[in-house]
Amino acid sequence: MTETMEGLRRKAQEAVTSLRGRIEALGADEIALILSEARSHYAWTDKQVPDALLREVYDLTRMGPTSMNSCPARFLFVRSEEGKARLAKSLKSANVLKVLGAPVTAIIAYDLAFWEKLPQLFPHEDRRPMFEGKAQHIETTAFRNSTLQGAYFMVAARALGLDVGAISGFDNAVVDAEFFDGTPLKSNFLCNVGYADESALFQRLPRFEFGDVCEIV
Repeated sequence: MTETMEGLRRKAQEAVTSLRGRIEALGADEIALILSEARSHYAWTDKQVPDALLREVYDLTRMGPTSMNSCPARFLFVRSEEGKARLAKSLKSANVLKVLGAPVTAIIAYDLAFWEKLPQLFPHEDRRPMFEGKAQHIETTAFRNSTLQGAYFMVAARALGLDVGAISGFDNAVVDAEFFDGTPLKSNFLCNVGYADESALFQRLPRFEFGDVCEIV
């Protein structure tokens, strides 16, 4: 078993070294696509997002790091009219048309039973005792890391040519009652996914400068 683990470690190290040898950083256009020039969108074309592409987005998302590889995020893709109607019950009025017009709305949720899967995801040692019976620690860890995974999801979608628009103007309790009743899942935030109608965009809002919010000590 030790030799096997050592072999896996060596292969992982070689893979990263090889990757760094092939590419040191993304180019300006690639960075613009996913972050520097990317925008949140609120209006959508009627071009559909195939299931296979959603799978590709998830396959990229899942590679992002989480605490102890806990991967607590769960993704529910709402596409049907019936599902959108249920989701609309939770929305602030300004967000209803944004969701109804999007090809897909992802509910980024987190699983409060995530820690039960740690032997599969973190096989080095059993970390379940760190969470068992500790509701607040479970909630904090699940929420924090599912938020990270939601951000990875947005960047992954952009990297694959999709547009996104995250939404926090909704009632989590309504979403949880409609979609996760009787389960250990709780909603974090919503994210529309599709191909944007850029004619609805307005100017980019200001951002803080480095010196306004950053400090090096």
